[in-house]
Amino acid sequence: MRSSQEFARLNSCLAEAEEDKRYYSMSVQTFDVTTDVMKITPDAAAHLKQQVETKGAHAVRISVKESGCTGYMYVMEEVESGEDADVSMDLDNGISVFVDADSISFLRGTELDYVREGINRTLKFKNPNVTAACGCGESFSIE
Repeated sequence: MRSSQEFARLNSCLAEAEEDKRYYSMSVQTFDVTTDVMKITPDAAAHLKQQVETKGAHAVRISVKESGCTGYMYVMEEVESGEDADVSMDLDNGISVFVDADSISFLRGTELDYVREGINRTLKFKNPNVTAACGCGESFSIE
């Protein structure tokens, strides 16, 4: 039979283990590369559809390349299909968007919107990864 001291020590150990569990518990975060790369707003999707139809293409391909005074720039092309390693996103309006696999680390979490700036409308990349941008808005950098 166990003494009351042993029970007290066991209870103390259990309480300590429960407390430790709060500090050392792990959570698993998943990332679905096919849906979590970029968000494209309905306004941007409508604009992309118009651009694709005007050019006679079937999709848009988005990538990032080294350029400009800050380091990188966005590249958008109307295409018939993506490249083998591209991540494909099908928009609700029937347009496909292909994201260059090598550009995913630059684009993760980015929202593409079609916004009014004064009397002009333009596609705007809202990229949480950007740490600096040039004054003209053509290039950006990421650490």
